[in-house]
Amino acid sequence: MITCPDSRGPFVRAVCHAPIEARGTSACRRKPERRVRTVPTLTPTDEQHAAVTAFTTGRNLVLQAGAGTGKTSTLELLAASDHRRQGLYLAFNRAIKEAAARRFPPRVKCRTGHGLAYAAFGHRYRHRFGGARIPAWKTAELLGLTQKLTVNERVFENTSLAYIAKQTVLRYCQSADKEIDTKHVPLQRGAEDPAVHRVLATTVLPYAQHAWNDVRDPAGSKLKVEHDHYLKVWQLSDPHISADYILLDEAQDTNPALEYVLNLQRGHAQIVLVGDSAQQIYSWRGARDIMTDFDGTHLTLTQSFRFGPALAAEANRWLSLTRSPLRLSGHQATTTRLEKLEEPDVVLCRTNGGAMAEVLHQMEAGRRVAMAGGGGALRSLASAAQDLKNGRGTRHPELYLFRSWGEVQDYAENDPAGADLLPWVELVDELGTEAVLAAVDQLGSETSADVTVSTVHKAKGREWPTVRIGEDFTPPEEDDLGRPGRIPRSEARLAYVAVTRARYQLDIGGLGWINEHPQGDPTANQRPRIPHPQTNPWDRLNDSRP
Repeated sequence: MITCPDSRGPFVRAVCHAPIEARGTSACRRKPERRVRTVPTLTPTDEQHAAVTAFTTGRNLVLQAGAGTGKTSTLELLAASDHRRQGLYLAFNRAIKEAAARRFPPRVKCRTGHGLAYAAFGHRYRHRFGGARIPAWKTAELLGLTQKLTVNERVFENTSLAYIAKQTVLRYCQSADKEIDTKHVPLQRGAEDPAVHRVLATTVLPYAQHAWNDVRDPAGSKLKVEHDHYLKVWQLSDPHISADYILLDEAQDTNPALEYVLNLQRGHAQIVLVGDSAQQIYSWRGARDIMTDFDGTHLTLTQSFRFGPALAAEANRWLSLTRSPLRLSGHQATTTRLEKLEEPDVVLCRTNGGAMAEVLHQMEAGRRVAMAGGGGALRSLASAAQDLKNGRGTRHPELYLFRSWGEVQDYAENDPAGADLLPWVELVDELGTEAVLAAVDQLGSETSADVTVSTVHKAKGREWPTVRIGEDFTPPEEDDLGRPGRIPRSEARLAYVAVTRARYQLDIGGLGWINEHPQGDPTANQRPRIPHPQTNPWDRLNDSRP
């Protein structure tokens, strides 16, 4: 059993099934069920002891936890060290929240940001959730969008303008801003030119404001309410969270709206941020790493329990390329081999196009294949490509501005903004949309598949016994003198997440080029001196070096 730091015995949880608001009141007629958690014995490491000691001082704490270093167990130790105060654990998603609720003591509430917002405001919008889908033409009608927009030969149909208005509202809701503005209008594929975007943003903003006024009003009737809408309403109310301390998980990918709320609590609650700045891979969705410049005691967890020393060395190579001062130590009792794998449990790819190519390869080998997250996005892209090839145009949000498949090909091959589409375009050109759609139809569930194919983004937070890296992780382009290009930090972070998903075997596959790259020299990965805990070693991640 796991033992509390004060050695008073195993954790005992009182589980009450009454509604949260009724617990502890006369309205709660049910007796709580006492349940003893039997989990493997945890012997705290020196780093975990240091985290507990820092937590008991009451100062804000930033805990940089490398891949597989037991961050949740460490947070349990923090909670177990304080029997007086009431805590709040803020999880990245509902699945993590539900798992944490089974592990933390009752005095620590486990919630998501959206869960807190729902309790305060979201329940007022219940009648506006779900329901029938609203087609783009209907959204345009509801917003009063009757005309199309033409800018420099780029044609935005009224249905596309309606979609952009909805996306503008979503980006505003994810920000910490008080007012919706043209800066929230997202760039559109094929219309990245600043002059075109300015006209687009000016045109869309009034309709986005109209949409926001509707979704923020519980009595509104035009549009469906999404979860980020009531989260924004909650943020704008400057809420007070009743907790003595707040444990924020996955803090390297924090929604700015939630960051704003968290900062409001500094006056009365101790803030503990836990995550891994080197695993920040959702900045493209507006998420921000709030750990690097947070005022507090900065500590690290470097002992990984997921994999052995060989994989830790590989992870450290990529960590050095992210400019992170963190270096991992592998679990000595775990043997993790870096070797070629013919039948891995999972293949991790960089792009949707690369994932689809891998699905087809695995199916040709006679294996039952699953895709993490399902194949809906791939089906939508393939259908859009088919429409463009047939000269019909498409309403797909990634491709609606292109009038033909040839325009998409040119954009993917020659425009830097479209480079991420190139693997997908090449796959469609080689195999055809029919083959892609047929393969998506054959996808099964992960529980019954021989192999799972996933993008790295969908694999975040997961692990498998054996992992192979997909072939769409290409090296950076050479410069004009033929020298290898520098590895962007964003790509190094993605690679670090990818290689650390394995427990026992890793086939580095498509990342094998690192062995020939000048920046991949293992001698550059010597463990650096970690600065004093009171200083912030993560500031260097914010410098301007490439």
